[in-house]
Order: sequence, then C-alpha cells, then structure tokens
Amino acid sequence: MINITLPGGEHREFAEGMSLLQIAKEIKPQLAKTAVVALFNDQLTDLNREIKEDGTLEFIGFDDERALNVYRHSSSHIMAQAIKRLWPDTRLAIGPAIDKGFYYDIESSHTITPEDFPLIEEEMQRIIAADYPIIRRELSREEALKLFAEHGENYKVELINDLPADARISIYQQGEFIDLCMGPHIPSTGKVKSFKLMSLAGAYWRGSEENQMLQRIYATSFPKKALLDDYLHKLEEAKKRDHRRLGRELGLFVVLDEGPGFPFFMPKGMILRNELEKFWREEHRKAGYLEVRTPIILNEELWHRSGHWDNYKENMYFTVIDEDNFCVKPMNCPGGMLLYKQSLHSYRELPLRVGEMGLVHRHEKSGVLHGLMRVRAFTQDDAHIFMLPEQIIGEIKGVIDLIDKFYSLFGFPYHVELSTRPEKSMGSAETWEMATSALKQALDEKGLPYKINEGDGAFYGPKIDFHLQDSLDRTWQCGTIQLDFQMPERFDLTYIGEDGEKHRPVMIHRVIYGSMERFIGILTEHFGGAFPTWLAPVQVRVVPITERHHDYAKKVYARLEEAGVRVEADYRSEKVGYKIRDGQMQKISYLLVVGDREAEEGTVSVRHRKEGDRGAAALEDFIKQILQEIDEKRSL
Repeated sequence: MINITLPGGEHREFAEGMSLLQIAKEIKPQLAKTAVVALFNDQLTDLNREIKEDGTLEFIGFDDERALNVYRHSSSHIMAQAIKRLWPDTRLAIGPAIDKGFYYDIESSHTITPEDFPLIEEEMQRIIAADYPIIRRELSREEALKLFAEHGENYKVELINDLPADARISIYQQGEFIDLCMGPHIPSTGKVKSFKLMSLAGAYWRGSEENQMLQRIYATSFPKKALLDDYLHKLEEAKKRDHRRLGRELGLFVVLDEGPGFPFFMPKGMILRNELEKFWREEHRKAGYLEVRTPIILNEELWHRSGHWDNYKENMYFTVIDEDNFCVKPMNCPGGMLLYKQSLHSYRELPLRVGEMGLVHRHEKSGVLHGLMRVRAFTQDDAHIFMLPEQIIGEIKGVIDLIDKFYSLFGFPYHVELSTRPEKSMGSAETWEMATSALKQALDEKGLPYKINEGDGAFYGPKIDFHLQDSLDRTWQCGTIQLDFQMPERFDLTYIGEDGEKHRPVMIHRVIYGSMERFIGILTEHFGGAFPTWLAPVQVRVVPITERHHDYAKKVYARLEEAGVRVEADYRSEKVGYKIRDGQMQKISYLLVVGDREAEEGTVSVRHRKEGDRGAAALEDFIKQILQEIDEKRSL
C-alpha cells in the first residue's frame, strides 16, 4: 500500500500501482470526470501515471490555468495527428499551449489554407471520438533518435540532440501518433470537447531568419461548447472595437505611413488624453508627488553611466550634435537621477516622490508595430520615489493603493506578477535578494495574491507588474513597480542622514497608465469608444428638429458651454432620426433634442447613450445632473 496526503492534510491508503485516475475515481467518481491533471509531490503529472511511492496529491480541474495549458497542449497533439493523417509527409516542429489556445509549427509539401480547416477539424473529431489513451514512455537518447529519424522527423531529432547525453527522453503516443514531449497530458483524446482552428502564420524554426520558414496553425479548445462560443463572440466583438478603426472613425488618433510607430492625436483624441493627464496630476498631487520634465535627448555618456548602453542599446535611437554623440531617451530614469543630484538632500525630505509625463522613444521592428498598443514613441506616466531603506515597504504599499484607485475607476480587475532577476542584470545577488524580498513583503502585507515570473525583472531590479483585464477578458500589462538599488549607486545619489553622514537612498520606478498611448488604445477597446461622460471628447450634442429651432439650440449650446460641458450642435439639414443615429454612432453621451415644445418651455428632450429616451428635463436641471456625473467620474 502507498500513503497519499490530500489537500487539507487528509491521509488515504491506496494499492501500489494504481493510476492517479483510478485514485481519483476511488476518492470521488465526479473528481475523475473534472480532473485534467494532478499535482503529485509538487510536480504536474499525467492522470494515467501509476503511483508506486508515498506522496502529496492534488487534482487540478479546468478552473486552474495549469490544467487549461495541459488540455490545450494535448489538443495541439490531436491537431498534429490529424494533419499527419491528411498529409503524411508533414514534419512536426513544436506545438505549445499559449494564452487562449495553442499552435503547431509544421513543414509540409501541402500549403495549408483556411479552406483546409474544416477537413482538419473533421479528422480531429474522429481522433477525439476514438478516445485513444495518451500514453507516456521514456526512451534513452539513442532510442529516441532512432525512432524519430526513422519517421523523418528532423526537427525532433535536432531537439533531442540539444539535450544532455544521459537524458531520459519522454514521448507520448495516441493511436498511431507519437510525439516528443515532456508532458503532462490529459488521459485520452476523448477528453477534448470543443475546439476550433483559428488562423495561419509563417514562423521561422527556432525564431531565426536563417532557418526554415514553417507553417504555423493557430487553434483553441475549451472544455465546454458554451465557453468556446463565448470566446468566439468576444473575438468578433474585439474586431468591432479595434482601436485603430475607432480612433479614425471617432476622430481620436491615427498612425500614418509617414510615421510608422509614431501616432498622431487629433483634437478629440487630445481631449481624451488631456482628461487622463488631468486626473493623473490631481491624484498625484494629493499623493504628495512633485511634477518635473526632463529632456528627450541626452549625451551618450549618461547612458553608459546608467547601464542602458550595455543592457538596452539595441532599442535606442542616436544622433550627433556638435560632433558629440547623443541618445534619444528610451526611459526617463537617468534624467530623474540628474535632477535629484541638483540639491543636497536631508533624510527629513525623504521619501521624495517625483512624477513626469515623459516622452520616450524605443526602436521596435516594423513587424511588431500595432496601432497604439506597440509604438516607437510614447509618453510614460513615470515617477521615481527616493527613500530611506526603512521606508521601502510603506512606499510600495502606497503605490499599490494608487494603482488600485486608478484601475478601479475604469472598471479594470487586475492580477499581479512578481518578476525576479534576469540573466542580463546589474548588481550583486545579495542586493537582488533584498529587493525581491521587500516586494514580496509588501504584497503579502497588502494581501494581494501574485504569480512569480522567474528571470523577468528589469536589468536594474525586480518588479511588480499589474495585468488589468478588460471588458473582453483580455489582459494587458500596464502598471509596474520596480525596486532599484543600482541606479542610486551608479549616479552616486546621497542624502544626509540623522548622523550627519552621507548615505545612499533606495528608489522606486513606477508607472500606472504605463504608456499613455497604449492605455488610450486599451480604454478605447474596453469601452468600445463609448467613454464615460467625464472622459468623452463630446459630452453633449444639441439636435434641433428643424431650422426654426436653431436659435433655441444655440442658446442651449451657449449655456452648456458656459457651464463647462463639452458640447457641439448639429445644424445640418437632415431628418432628426438621422441626426440621432449619427450621434449614437459617434458614441456621444447625451443627445438633447429641441423643438417647439422645448423652446416654449425652456426644456430639452434627453437621450442617453445607453438608456435611450429619458424624456424632457429643464435645461438647468440637466446641467446640474451632468456636472455631478462628470465631477464624480461615473461610468455609464
């Protein structure tokens, strides 16, 4: 017998050699149906694995991201098997699970097109209906090389050759199909319920342009058809909400061929941007920040001193002025360091919180540029906090609170990730450990759950990243808190301590919007262009029914403008129904229709963007109501 410890500390005995799936059935039949994979002795493990030693055990279902990844990776094997059946000369590269789906890279004499998707899906359905057990086997390096060489799978052979000589290599088999894979996988192909092939792309083997171009087939899968349908619906909705289209249609922003990666903001887009900046300034003033501005171009020597030259040079732009080399700043931090050094600081001044709406430029390859989401010039709502070591935890928690306030206002749920020291970094392991521990402590004290991203920190320090979730369930990394012991050292930043001696401050780099451009793109898609009234470029449009109502419409317009409401009027010789539809298409918060009755009674007929006709209201009552809505920054 073997002893198994279940979640909650319960101990159970089972016969040696039972599979994890059999154990699940014995514990509770329903558990065997809902489990996708198991965590045995802290390792993700196939449910088909036979257990011969004691250990801790937890069964993981679809509500866990780890289970979804296993499910989708198994789905990629099913898709690869179908493709191999249809086009036997196909050679397989890799087929990982990715966010919301999976893909497989292949080389084949047949060029797959979207017209082939139904054929592939039909074959996948046959494989699922056959409910093949997915069986793991381990081979020696020599056995694995022989197996895949015999099948002509040269990409698998290359992957095996990169493994250590003494490595035990795992393969998975379902029916006639065999693939090189670490696993784990679902118990059988019949476990996959709903799937759909999505798109095609080209991909170089191992990401190198010197290698073979492969065909990449993207797909997705879900445990229930309703979940797949919901996902497909949100994809269609995302197309309708594409910020690039809405930006042009609503007169907000454009990206032109004359400036790839350098967005243009139009008058209405500037209103939206200015309102976001105004809110940022108000909240930062309340939180004790001082605003500064630093130059866009600074001498090359500065970037050597900061470490950017060694760690970020490939992303920077350069120029020559008076025969000296200069860099266009990719980050605001070095300028902030220079400003700090302009005064002698006392410990009594710290923490010193300094904010900047700083324009930065970063070289991005043309292939990754995407509207406002990936650009070459953008404004960061940067801030640098210079502090005493004993102030670190409190300042981090203060930034967390400020970020929460911003995201809650816009209706964004979010999750948090902690990124640790990357391979390319500055400073000692001891300093990094100290900084990472401080970030962990602050998160723990705030009670925020977080995921650890090993090796994904900035080159000068670990960081906390905030990933917000929009109305279409997509996640975006925006806010970040980076704890830095390196820059103060490199720039010889000091303060006079209580003992009268010079000491080194610690600093935090942080953003909330992240990039103004990107955040505006996210907001545009999140709200579908229908921004809350306080943000809307046009808050009210006055719609006279006929030309004889223009005089009263002008009085209404003037009164609204006097009250500080962003208003426009539609005096076109069009039918009122057309004008109302156009106002709705332009996502205007309120349409005020005025005719004979309204002119006579001094009222307006109010149409709300979401609620429709609200009926008549006295003009002054409406103004009072909309000003309150704007002041409270309500969402519609």
